[in-house]
Amino acid sequence: MLPPAPERRNRASEAGYLSLRSVRKCYGTFTAVDSLTIDVAQGEMVAFLGPSGCGKSTSLRMIAGLSEVTSGSIFIAGRDVTQVPTYKRDIGLVFQNYALFPHMKVLQNVMFGLLMRGMDKAQARRRAMEAIEQVQLSGRENHRPAELSGGQQQRVALARALVTEPAVLLFDEPLSNLDAKLRDEMRSEIRNIQKSLGITSIFVTHDQTEALSMCDRVAVLNEGRLEQIGTPYELYEAPRTPFVASFVGRSNTLSGDAHGAQLHLGAKTLTLSRSHHGRVSIMVRPHRIRLHPAGTAPEPTGQLNQVAGRIVQSFYAGDVLQYEVDTDIGRLSVETSTHGAFVPHPAGSAVMLEWAVADTLVHEQAT
Repeated sequence: MLPPAPERRNRASEAGYLSLRSVRKCYGTFTAVDSLTIDVAQGEMVAFLGPSGCGKSTSLRMIAGLSEVTSGSIFIAGRDVTQVPTYKRDIGLVFQNYALFPHMKVLQNVMFGLLMRGMDKAQARRRAMEAIEQVQLSGRENHRPAELSGGQQQRVALARALVTEPAVLLFDEPLSNLDAKLRDEMRSEIRNIQKSLGITSIFVTHDQTEALSMCDRVAVLNEGRLEQIGTPYELYEAPRTPFVASFVGRSNTLSGDAHGAQLHLGAKTLTLSRSHHGRVSIMVRPHRIRLHPAGTAPEPTGQLNQVAGRIVQSFYAGDVLQYEVDTDIGRLSVETSTHGAFVPHPAGSAVMLEWAVADTLVHEQAT
């Protein structure tokens, strides 16, 4: 088996093992990545998350040396690699389309990088077999890629990236071609391998579940800029911008005028957890809203917001039931668990919605 990272090489300090400093990428007058500054600690896995065109894959390509940096600097283990070619950066790459050699068998694919580095064939074979075992493909070393499933091909690509014992491992949306069940399996496998080997990793994805469930921290990008970086908990519970709040998880978004701890939405007034003044956006997660049949809700308190409404439609989604509810403050989405002997509320039902004041996320709007 491949040894843990600390035993393989003496590496830099925990903070900023991989560092991007004011990195920009321009294509003519278009700025794809704008002043990106991020520090990734040794052994940490950080997701680059965002919609298509946000700059996440471009950022990964610059780290890999596959795309030239317009300005700024990239450091790996304290070494400036901004102008260093890809093959001298000590990185491993796992691509979305696997990028395997179709005419080569699994063993040959995994050995390829070692042989290109001048390693003795016998030693390369031994190392490759260890990597193949690491990704649970023992017995498949003589198969060609076309004889493998998508998940198995992804494991080959992972083994090929791991076998060179890279300082940094880069994943470019590696699970997007797999079905839902395989994605779940590979998420767990990739994360377990990454943690056991202690390899500093960047995981590019547009899938929130992948980012939140696999990575130590998540960097949310939007239009080439870093909106926020933090732990999955921080991004979900304390988003710093309306974009992060709306992109990470599902949210109901409303706008109104705040006067102290009161928010006026037409004729309705909601309570906020702290004072604000002027125009604000509020966001409430659908699963934080409780739904009661009309007339059964508890008396309101200073710690709860309540609005009356009527169910427009519902959607059964397995573990949750999703409702769309028209209220005096607009249409709200509500999610309730299907655990136990639940009884769905039919369309047209009058209901009362309530949520904790603390579950109201508030962002002041620029004037």
